[in-house]
Amino acid sequence: MNSNAFFDILRQAGADAPEAAAAPAPGERQTRERQESRWRVLPLEGTFEIVYEDSRGAWSTRRVEARELKLGPGRTLLGGIDRGRGGYRGFRADRIRRLTDPASATRIEAGILDWLLARAEAQRRARTARVRALASRRRGAKPRAAAA
Repeated sequence: MNSNAFFDILRQAGADAPEAAAAPAPGERQTRERQESRWRVLPLEGTFEIVYEDSRGAWSTRRVEARELKLGPGRTLLGGIDRGRGGYRGFRADRIRRLTDPASATRIEAGILDWLLARAEAQRRARTARVRALASRRRGAKPRAAAA
């Protein structure tokens, strides 16, 4: 299969997916769980310092502004902006040796994937609660009477 045929298949799959129509505008952050092919993508927010082991076994410390957690066939990726290297990067969760959350002073060396999943779920619940509260406030607001 040539590369053009491969990308045509990807484009068709993207056009058929309902997420393609609901894609965020440039600069806008995705706050909904979505499915990308065989990957389940969970929105995740936070700034973390991670100690990461690359494919050659070299360890480095990275500061990551998290955007999403991607659950796929056989691996999970923490996606976000790597401040030190200037751009979006995906970090394999099984290669993260330590994760520190400066906002809560949390330091994790075991069960990192479980912690990330729990955090993504807690953030999802908080977003849902905010949306429901906003909707109930809008429903509860009575129309203003015209001044007589």
